[in-house]
Amino acid sequence: MLASEVISKTIYPLNPNDGMDDILTMLAMNRLKELPVVQDGHLIGIVSEETAYEMTDDQKINEILVDAKVIQVLPETHIFELISKMAQHNMTMVPVADKNEKYLGLVTQEEVFKYYAQSFAFKEPGSIIVLDIARRSYSLVEISQIVESEGAAILSCFLSDNTDIEHVNVTLKINKQNIQSIIAGFERYSYTIVASYTEQEYLDDLKERYDLLMHYLNV
Repeated sequence: MLASEVISKTIYPLNPNDGMDDILTMLAMNRLKELPVVQDGHLIGIVSEETAYEMTDDQKINEILVDAKVIQVLPETHIFELISKMAQHNMTMVPVADKNEKYLGLVTQEEVFKYYAQSFAFKEPGSIIVLDIARRSYSLVEISQIVESEGAAILSCFLSDNTDIEHVNVTLKINKQNIQSIIAGFERYSYTIVASYTEQEYLDDLKERYDLLMHYLNV
């Protein structure tokens, strides 16, 4: 999935003549912590909520906009890189612009999560298994063979950091409700099972986490 596929069609950028009240109103309406500033169709900066509160009532964006490198992505940027950039800079959105700085729109955290929530891997019934694996021993081929030997298939696979830097956590979405035989298969190959969830348990947990995230974004 590319950035161009999840550009928001309903959120408008700020313009250089907007003042503090305009900025804060737009941020509140769109539940964001920052917004891009566009002039003559080109991205010229980003203004945050923190910056807006430091402005005086009569100041405009063009008076306080710092001439600094603007955080942005190209339309062909992969969603993984986009998410990484959001996390790295602690942003609730990222502007999308072409190589000539022509503004194309923005991608929000909420839009990314909604896109994934509607994807096949999330919607297809199944269960979750989380494995703790040594980095040097990780083999998706072997993991797939164990799952497929039990008549199942991996719908998605996600790697995340472990408390032990020599290990990673591998989260698998399996297209099967009863996964006891798959868990037994992993145990036969000496894999460490961190957690496993039936679909309903996983969805309840995911919904709770999603609701907490949305609450955080609305603060």
